[in-house]
Amino acid sequence: MSDMIDEDIIEPSIDPETKKIGVRHVKATNAAGTRTKIQVRDFDPVYTDEPASLGGTNSAPSPLETVLVALVGCDGVIINGVANAMGFAYAGVDFACESQIDVRGPKGVPGIRPYFESGKLEIIVYSDEPEARFRQLAKNVEFRCPVMNLLAAAKVDMDVTWTQKPAADYAGSVA
Repeated sequence: MSDMIDEDIIEPSIDPETKKIGVRHVKATNAAGTRTKIQVRDFDPVYTDEPASLGGTNSAPSPLETVLVALVGCDGVIINGVANAMGFAYAGVDFACESQIDVRGPKGVPGIRPYFESGKLEIIVYSDEPEARFRQLAKNVEFRCPVMNLLAAAKVDMDVTWTQKPAADYAGSVA
């Protein structure tokens, strides 16, 4: 790992010299309201809306709530990829996430940012791996996760807590 800054960061799982572009497409329509219908690939449409308290119809998650959905979903993908690369055994992961925004920002008040100011993310990994390997997994996930790094680049003050619990305690299901 001669080029790596931190010895805990594992080697890339792709040829670092060959650029590989991933393109994502979505299409959407909004009928002059707060509810937007979004099409991603060939999946059923997804929707966004705003809570009634913010002038919406409260029929779907808000766009900013979908950012949190993207964060925990992305962490799930990246945890799996890093765990596979490390040979790290785990039974599952639970997430809890919240964020704070001053709603004056998206309403046009100058000097107030129109996106998250801060957030909390709790990640519970159910694994019997040694503590040092658990910390290495966490460090590599934070290094690789695109959504986590987007929030960091936007200077969202994220308080991320990683906890390890025994693999046998995992009770979740993604069915």
